Amino acid sequence: MVDVSKFYHTPCFPPGAGPDYVNAAARLAYAGTPADLLAVLHRVEAEFGRERVQRWGRRTLDLDLIAAGDMVLPDAQGFARWHDLPPDEQARATPDRLIVPHPRMHDRAFVLVPLADIAPEWRHPVLQRTVSEMLDTLPEQARKEVVAL
Repeated sequence: MVDVSKFYHTPCFPPGAGPDYVNAAARLAYAGTPADLLAVLHRVEAEFGRERVQRWGRRTLDLDLIAAGDMVLPDAQGFARWHDLPPDEQARATPDRLIVPHPRMHDRAFVLVPLADIAPEWRHPVLQRTVSEMLDTLPEQARKEVVAL
C-alpha cells in the first residue's frame, strides 16, 4: 500500500440498501493488470462474507477499483457507454468487464472525499478534471454527509 485516506462515516448507497458505511480510499502499487487487481479485491470481499446476489444490495465489504493511473478501460467508447447510462438503468445494468475510471466516481462524495485525502491532483483521463475539481462541483449537502471518524 502506498497511501490510505482517513476513514469516513457515510450514508449507505443506494439509500435503504443497508446500514451506513465506513469509506476510505487507498493508493496501491500493483504489478498486475487492473483486472487481476479487481479479482484480488473480490477474493478479499468473499473472505469477509460478501456474496454478490443483487447489484447494490447489502454487503459486508465493498472494495472498488476506482481508477488505474491514466488508463481508460475497456476503451473510450466503453467508458462513455457506462458514464452516459441513464440513472434508472444504472441499478439494473451490470458491466461484463471492468470499467475504469469508475463511470460514476465524479458523482459520489463517498468516493471523492477520501480520494482527495491521498490524490487531490489526480486528473480523470476522460473528464480532464482533478479529484479536487470534481469534489468542488458536488452539492455541499453531499460533501457534508461524508464525516471523518
